Amino acid sequence: MNPLYILQVPVGEAVNSSSNYFPIGVQLIFAILFVTAMMLLSHWLGPKRLTSDKLQTFESGIEQQGNARRPMAIKYFLVAILFVLFDVEVIFFYPYAVNFRELGWNGFMAVVMFVGFFVAGFIYIIKKGALTWED
Repeated sequence: MNPLYILQVPVGEAVNSSSNYFPIGVQLIFAILFVTAMMLLSHWLGPKRLTSDKLQTFESGIEQQGNARRPMAIKYFLVAILFVLFDVEVIFFYPYAVNFRELGWNGFMAVVMFVGFFVAGFIYIIKKGALTWED
């Protein structure tokens, strides 16, 4: 038996015909109906005792103190966004590491250019003082 038989499409069958997506559509409709039915059943059959204790704001069992809308330092968010940005950029090194022989010198030059942009961005955020804490 040919090992590539699984990848071959029999003659006369369309690869992307609408009949191939019918089971997915049925499953999607069933999932939506199931979730809707469970939410409605829990709403109709669930207890409805609205007391003053249940309507009070609950914060992990700790008594509420102050306003939850107090300002927070923007540096925290800036460092978090920069971490995500540089973390995602590092993920792009994996495909090169796996295929570096096939990519040859063109791939190497592309990665050198990518690292150059990466380092330039890192130097830019250091020069702008994005990682220095004044508080």
